[in-house]
Amino acid sequence: MTSLIIGLVLFLGVHSVSIVAPAWRDRTAERLGHGWRAIYSVISIIGFVLIINGYGDARAEGVYQHFWGPSPSLSIVSSLLMLFVFPLFLAAYFPGRIKARIKHPMLAATKVWAFAHLLANGTAPDLLLFGGFLVWSVGDLLSMRYRTPRAIPALPPKPLNDVIVIVGGLALYALFVFLHPLLIGVPVG
Repeated sequence: MTSLIIGLVLFLGVHSVSIVAPAWRDRTAERLGHGWRAIYSVISIIGFVLIINGYGDARAEGVYQHFWGPSPSLSIVSSLLMLFVFPLFLAAYFPGRIKARIKHPMLAATKVWAFAHLLANGTAPDLLLFGGFLVWSVGDLLSMRYRTPRAIPALPPKPLNDVIVIVGGLALYALFVFLHPLLIGVPVG
């Protein structure tokens, strides 16, 4: 589980710089230019790989206490919540009414993803992974009230983008339900 913890610290840590030190982040990004993006990306990728490997290893060990067990009803609720994740994720890049209404759709997608997975999974590695992302996303969202927003590269706002977000998001959801056992090793539901 050490890999999972180190991965979370790296990944969420680098993504938290804007939360805890926004002025330093902006100065450093301006000073380093593409170097900042490279450093940020490398740390994120290393953290992400460690999270994936660490979580997989922890699940394979299977020696962790279940704080709550798999429940068919919670799995259904989790699957229903996941219907919103991919459209919300896409809304960050295809601005329309959904993005205007939600304001921070990627953070909303992260919160829903983490909460949905916490409902269905109740071991220590699950609490670390999904709980960590849930706490981070709530903290990031709260910090948005106190910092200057940065533009996310996106297409120009259009009403058609909402259709793309919903149809594309649901198609991605269906694809991921199909691929989840292959990629994650666990069937959905």
